[in-house]
Amino acid sequence: MIEAMRKAGIELTIFFYNPNIHPRREYEIRKEENIRYARRHGITFFDGDYDSDAWFERVKGLEREPERGERCSRCFDLRFERSALFAHENGFRAFTSSLGFSRWKDLEQVNASGERAASRYPGLTYWTRNWRKGGGQQRGMEIAREEGFYRQEYCGCVYSLRDMRVRRAG
Repeated sequence: MIEAMRKAGIELTIFFYNPNIHPRREYEIRKEENIRYARRHGITFFDGDYDSDAWFERVKGLEREPERGERCSRCFDLRFERSALFAHENGFRAFTSSLGFSRWKDLEQVNASGERAASRYPGLTYWTRNWRKGGGQQRGMEIAREEGFYRQEYCGCVYSLRDMRVRRAG
């Protein structure tokens, strides 16, 4: 994804806002991976801070929702609202997300949330490109191996972690 954008001449910034990731150690591991990658490739990195209270408040009552359900939509909305605000405040015309690349997520659900967030700010666009197609998914896996990226087994939230542990035990 980043490789494709850079080849297209797009100047980019990584904005890391993931209050959904639990436990806190998991959050730190994932953040450090992003920082390491950004430094190695000369990409500006901004930390959106860890606001797990806001995330828990947003998904309250949806603890038993399945992956790709309403809880995920609310999670995306929170994260994209903050990303869109950051983009707007810093003069960016567009933003996108690696969520659309994830095998755990529904691309239409991700894109709908990104577009909702972008629509709050005139002139801001959420880039809905399908990064999985055209060899993108395969290239992403190659880059992950080349970079030695940490590979997680769940989306990041405590409920996804719970469900992954149940699947493993079963």
